[in-house]
Amino acid sequence: MTLRIDIGGLPYERLRFAASPLAELTAMLHVLAEPGHHPHLADWAGRVWAAMRPELAERLREADFLWRSSQADFLLPARPRPTLAEELDDVDRIDDETYVTAALVTTCGSNRLYFGAPSPLTDESARERALDVAQARGVRQEAFAERLLADPAAVRARVRDTLEQCAEAFFDTAWTDAAVRLATDLRLKHDLLRRQGLEATLASVSGAITLAPDGRCIVVDKVQDKATAAQDTGVTFIPSVFGSPHLAVVHAPGWQPVVQYPVTEPRPSEPVSLETVTLRLEALGHPVRLRLLRTLARGPHTTRELAHAWELTPPEVSRHLAVLRRAGLLTSRRQGRYVRYTLNLPDLTALGADLLAAVLR
Repeated sequence: MTLRIDIGGLPYERLRFAASPLAELTAMLHVLAEPGHHPHLADWAGRVWAAMRPELAERLREADFLWRSSQADFLLPARPRPTLAEELDDVDRIDDETYVTAALVTTCGSNRLYFGAPSPLTDESARERALDVAQARGVRQEAFAERLLADPAAVRARVRDTLEQCAEAFFDTAWTDAAVRLATDLRLKHDLLRRQGLEATLASVSGAITLAPDGRCIVVDKVQDKATAAQDTGVTFIPSVFGSPHLAVVHAPGWQPVVQYPVTEPRPSEPVSLETVTLRLEALGHPVRLRLLRTLARGPHTTRELAHAWELTPPEVSRHLAVLRRAGLLTSRRQGRYVRYTLNLPDLTALGADLLAAVLR
């Protein structure tokens, strides 16, 4: 399972390493939405939530689909700016169809699976599909999708205002410290690229990123087999203090490839019994179950959604989910007519930091 970025003929100066205030704010918002992914930041997340005004907290919950399971592409800038305001201005210049498609593809769970289909703003069947999938994700997601489709301008303005309120509430303070660490990492990356070349630089970015033997392709270990090209646009690499252990990649058609990578590694996990490890590794031994697990790492999914995403039958998916549940790696929750399966992060963490990082990428 890899994402391949074609860089054939691309000069090294088109490989940009830069810090992005908007991308780092997005990483922080993901930590607040999914603190279980980031146990080393639990104290920070707790302090931020405790100090947050109730109105802002509710705003973050209503829009968290933009950064919970994966980041909307417009939140990872291909051309980072010095300030958050400048980057938000760039987002404002995106047309409604592009913005809405990126938002709904992300919020509807199957990350960019339906990109390239007719716009839900102009095509009734696409609209119905977006609302149907949103309904399966929960009440807040359904309401968010309905508002976005009915009045994209108003929702876009509200999202921007929410992000600006986040800057005042917690981001500006956190960014002051993070920017120093990001600047240090960027100096190292630029020096490494100049002295040792792209292969060594990619290896320092993440063990999940490699350069193909012919040097014409960047290969990223991700949940689905995808490909994109960067010859006409270049590739942007954005370091993140708050992103660990995730490796986020913008790769949809029409968007410049962007890679957001963590500047720190996850802390080591506590050891567990050999019997428990054996049971769980046996459950993960099947490639289909590993794919399902990596999909569930993006957020809760139903059996039907998983079957559609991987072109499997619902009974086949159910059998694999049963094995994962017996191993204690999944939990399930019924919401109306939907049963949604969720990754059991604490027990998965017990298997080790390397496996956790591989799944959460």
